[in-house]
Amino acid sequence: PGIYAIGDIVPTPQLAHVATAEGLVAVEHMAGKPVKPVNYDRIPGVTYCDPQIASVGLTEKKAKERKHNVKVGKFPFLAVGKASVDDEREGFVKIVADSKYDEVLGVHIVHAHAGEMISEGVAILNGEMTVEDLLHSIHPHPTLSEGILEAAHAYYGHTINL
Repeated sequence: PGIYAIGDIVPTPQLAHVATAEGLVAVEHMAGKPVKPVNYDRIPGVTYCDPQIASVGLTEKKAKERKHNVKVGKFPFLAVGKASVDDEREGFVKIVADSKYDEVLGVHIVHAHAGEMISEGVAILNGEMTVEDLLHSIHPHPTLSEGILEAAHAYYGHTINL
C-alpha cells in the first residue's frame, strides 16, 4: 500500500521489458485503475547468440513438473520457404501444449530472427489459445512465422511443407 518496487530491485526476471511491465502495473495501481498483475510465466526471453534462442511460457520439463500431459509439435526452419530464400535454415519452432485440451503452454524458437518472432508466442499464451486455434490462424507466405503454424500442424502429426 503506497510502496512500489520494480525491475532489478525485486526478485523477478532482470529484463528491461519485465521492469517496464511492472512499472505499468504500479502506475495503473497508483492511478486507481484496475490492474492485472504481471504473469511471469508469459515473459519472453531472448538469448542473442547465433542463432538466437527465444522462449515464452513453459518448457517441456517445467510443464511435466507441473503435472501437465505434455505433447509437443516441432518444425525445422529447413522446410520454411522464407528461411530458404534468406539462406537462414538453421533452427526450429517447438510448441509445448497440454494434450488434455491442447492448450498451448510454451513456444520456443531457435533461429537467426527468433527474437522477432517470439511475440506471436506471447500473444498465443495471453490469448489462451489451443493448438487447434493456431491451426486456424492464417500466416502469410513466405514468412518465417509460418514455422509457428507448421509446428502446430506437427503437433497433430501432419505438416504442410515437410
